[in-house]
Amino acid sequence: MKEDTHQQKKKAIEFFLDKQILLSADMVELLQQEGEAEKVYSTLSGKGSPAQMLVLYPDLKDALSKEGKFDINWAELEEAKALAERGKNPKLYSRFIDYLKEDASAVKKPNPVEVIYSFEEDSRKRDVQDFIDYFNARYRGLSQILGSRQELANATAIGRVLQKRERESVSIIGMVSEKSVTKNGNLVLSLEDPSGIIKVIVNKNKPELFALCQSVVLDEVIGVIGFNGDKVIFGTNIVWPDIPRREIKKSGDDIYALFLSDLHVGSNKFLLDGFEKFLRWLNLEEGSEKQKEIATKVRYLIIAGDLVDGCNIYPEQDKELLIKDVSEQYRECARLLSKIPRHISVILCPGNHDAMRVAEPQPPLYKDFAEEMYKIPNITFVSNPALVRIHASETFSGFDLLLYHGYSFDYFVANVDDIRNHGGYNRADIIMSFLLKRRHLSPSHTSTLYVPFRDIDPLLISHVPDFLITGHIHKSAVAHYKNITTICGSCWQAKTAFQEKVGHNPEPGRVPAVNLKTREVKVLKFI
Repeated sequence: MKEDTHQQKKKAIEFFLDKQILLSADMVELLQQEGEAEKVYSTLSGKGSPAQMLVLYPDLKDALSKEGKFDINWAELEEAKALAERGKNPKLYSRFIDYLKEDASAVKKPNPVEVIYSFEEDSRKRDVQDFIDYFNARYRGLSQILGSRQELANATAIGRVLQKRERESVSIIGMVSEKSVTKNGNLVLSLEDPSGIIKVIVNKNKPELFALCQSVVLDEVIGVIGFNGDKVIFGTNIVWPDIPRREIKKSGDDIYALFLSDLHVGSNKFLLDGFEKFLRWLNLEEGSEKQKEIATKVRYLIIAGDLVDGCNIYPEQDKELLIKDVSEQYRECARLLSKIPRHISVILCPGNHDAMRVAEPQPPLYKDFAEEMYKIPNITFVSNPALVRIHASETFSGFDLLLYHGYSFDYFVANVDDIRNHGGYNRADIIMSFLLKRRHLSPSHTSTLYVPFRDIDPLLISHVPDFLITGHIHKSAVAHYKNITTICGSCWQAKTAFQEKVGHNPEPGRVPAVNLKTREVKVLKFI
């Protein structure tokens, strides 16, 4: 009997030694049963076993009994084990083991991602009536929000205010159709609702109100309180739809979500070295022990548009392209994104450089061009804009993420003094709070190209999110607005000739990482 046991141990040792894998003495005891060595090695091979020498310890046995493939750097695991044995950072090795011991179901399936809304292609002929219905839908949605505000509970239709003869306090809800300044320096807003149009005069002698009204833009829907005159209202207060302040939501799990934007794969300015450094960090192949510890906790990665640089986006773009075929650009992008560990759920929406219509809402990436991308199992494709929910469970409602690439940002930086004077492109947080206050991602008619829907306005922020995620301006910014975390992704493209010309100063390679348990944000730098 002892001889049989001895022979089984010897066979197990020789079997693994032939594979350049060493066994600890305790591990040999666990593998003495017939066929156990082959079973463990078969599972190990499916989990990315390295070519170099590896020592197996008993605390790996349960992990190796799980089905499914794990993306693990086994050399880093060896190093973490050695450090733990010397009493240095034992938590890192424990996290490796915890990761390997995850349930097979958690490995096979991505972390929970629920698409609340994502717009598909709506191909049909449009006419003038579509635009009328579109703006009526916007008015209905925003006036309903404004009507719930206490200050506007008794709002009167503009048509009825026009009929009033006696001077009295009134409140209205309307869409801004004109904005001008009188010879005396007073501000005049023309507001319109389905019943009529009326002018609102904001006196320059009310400096606080006058300053607020300076940032009013055409086509947004606002509430106005004041006194009526002869077919005019003298404004005393202005009310925006705005976001209600809410309690900040936190998960019970110590995990991270990462936020990227504007990869621009295919551009000769694409920073491949920096992006591959980011991928190596995700795979625990690079970084300090503390940085790797964060990487082990990453469960979600969101990319807010401009996956590739595209073709014919602007004149003579071909001179700045390393890859001149858009399908090849997506193939290269797929090659890079396929290196993201499978236990990380990736969510991505398109941007204005992607190979599709520029008009918003943009549908999810076209499979015709991005076929290889759709073969990556842990990617969820959504439209621009889109609303997704992550990490929901039976005991936690999850986080709602509003994704919008940010094409309208250019217009508001150029046309709103308050944004331009407070940093412009360097302050994406101000732009995002501006849009949240108006409950719309592109409130002015010319601020973006759009497809008019008859029954809804897809760019209206009807659902209050926990996160607003954007990109487009190639500069990362993180802030909080009424407990909503606003994040603008960085980029992975060096400064272009166009950016040099207009004075843009991108900051590539910054990755905001949000701890979903604490809601603390770290901005990691890879360039």
